[in-house]
Amino acid sequence: MEIKLAISNYINNLPEPKKTEITRIHQAIIETIPTAQLWFLEGTNASGKVVTNPNIGYGNCTLQLAGGKTRAFYKIGLSANSTGISVYIMGIKDKNYLNNTYGNIIGKAKITGYCIKFNKLEAIDLNELIEAIKIEFYKKELNS
Repeated sequence: MEIKLAISNYINNLPEPKKTEITRIHQAIIETIPTAQLWFLEGTNASGKVVTNPNIGYGNCTLQLAGGKTRAFYKIGLSANSTGISVYIMGIKDKNYLNNTYGNIIGKAKITGYCIKFNKLEAIDLNELIEAIKIEFYKKELNS
C-alpha cells in the first residue's frame, strides 16, 4: 500500500480526539519539513505479530544497533498509544538531552531519551514541539 494512503488510513481509524490531534501534529510536521521522506510502520514483526503501535515516520536516520550493525530508520516518529501521543526523535546519543533541552518549554509531557509523550495536545505547546522537531530534524550531527 502506498505510504500516504497507509498514513491516511491509520489516522482516519483513530478514535476522537486522537484522530484530530494526530492530524494537527502530522500536518504541522509536513508543513515544517515538507521534503522529509515519509514512513509508515504498521507495528508488526516479520511474523505478523503486533509488537508496537503503528508509527508515522519523517526523514532518515541511521541507527546503530547492538553488535555494530546499522539500520535505516526515520528521524522523527509520531504514534498514538493507549494513554496519549508519542513523538520520537531518533539518533540522539545523550539520553538526557531532550529533557534538558525541551523539558521546560514543551509543556506537560514525559520526556525520555528519544520520546516526548503526552496525554492530550492541549497539555503541551504545539508550537514549541514543532520547533523542537524542526531543530532536531535539521541537525547535521547527532548529540553525543
